[in-house]
Amino acid sequence: KPLSRLQKMSEIFHFLRDVIVSAWSMLCSASPWMIFSFIVAGALREFLNTDRLKKITLGTKKISGVFWATVTGMCIPICSCGTIPLGISMYFSGAYLGPTLTFMTSTPMINPISIVLAYGLLGREIATIYVITGFAAPMLIGIFANRFAGDELYYRPAYEKQPGMKLSLQTEKPTVWQRIRSGLRWAFCELTPTISKFTVSGMLLAGLLFTVVPQSAIQQYLGTPGMVSLLGITVVAAVMYVCAIGHMPFIAALVASGAAPGVAVTFLMAGCATNIAELLTIRNTIGRRAMLMYSALVVILSEIAGYVTNLLLMPGFKPALDFDAVTHSISYANSMMIVFPGWLRNICSAVLTVYAARELVKIIRRKLAEPQNARTNA
Repeated sequence: KPLSRLQKMSEIFHFLRDVIVSAWSMLCSASPWMIFSFIVAGALREFLNTDRLKKITLGTKKISGVFWATVTGMCIPICSCGTIPLGISMYFSGAYLGPTLTFMTSTPMINPISIVLAYGLLGREIATIYVITGFAAPMLIGIFANRFAGDELYYRPAYEKQPGMKLSLQTEKPTVWQRIRSGLRWAFCELTPTISKFTVSGMLLAGLLFTVVPQSAIQQYLGTPGMVSLLGITVVAAVMYVCAIGHMPFIAALVASGAAPGVAVTFLMAGCATNIAELLTIRNTIGRRAMLMYSALVVILSEIAGYVTNLLLMPGFKPALDFDAVTHSISYANSMMIVFPGWLRNICSAVLTVYAARELVKIIRRKLAEPQNARTNA
């Protein structure tokens, strides 16, 4: 019995270790971009206001606001976790829900580097469909969100005039440096703690799923590309932490091995635009309805895109995996990529973990203090 108990404890220890290692690996791939996004988010809060957002139609229900959010997002090569601080900062500054969700969809789904890799690894037909859907899907999500959102359509405190906020003629306007410091203070004292606890907990949950789901089963499923379905690849993409740039060779090899071409489009859309950390953050900062709309629309649109791709290209589809084209596209994409050193990724991940741990301690203390306060009031 003691030996059996030790074996169980050892198994639990190894399981928890695998979960933490998996979560840490995923966090390290996103944390440098998140820290960078927090800095940019602080600047956005100070230099963007509701009046400016309305002028560029991000603070309205106009389709032009959704369009510009889509185009802007497509030009930024950041993964879905990196878009969280930027998207939430836009929303808190007065951007409507439609442009916010559009930006948080288009940025991880498609960018210049992934387009270069798509044309080199997947071929002209799939890459063209990928570009079209990468533009159309965020637009549709933004239009739908603006149309059917409720109270979460915009962040109301951003539009409420606070008493005593008017400056007198004698009051000097803050300098640019003062505004930058104010933005950084807000970013790392308010925004970072809020988002870090959801990001780290989301990564732990993703690590748990990644550890629980047998990797042999996933490899066996992906090892028979002819059996890979659109729904199946969506489930696999949800379990995996997907980056459009990093997973482009993987999906190209899958298609070259016999998978349907629609699998590539569905995987790149559903996998890149959704992850547990992002969904938790949207749920807790904007609202449950926004999270459900976002996740449901991404899955539905990615399934439709994959189905249409199969209709257009099959039967008779031939993978266009050419060695010369692959070498050229990968070398060109590598020249555009920013690769962070391992020590920096570990430091950024440690910073986010410390923020999350501090918030967890605050929540525990608050919960423990509630019964005592109730007895005192009684």
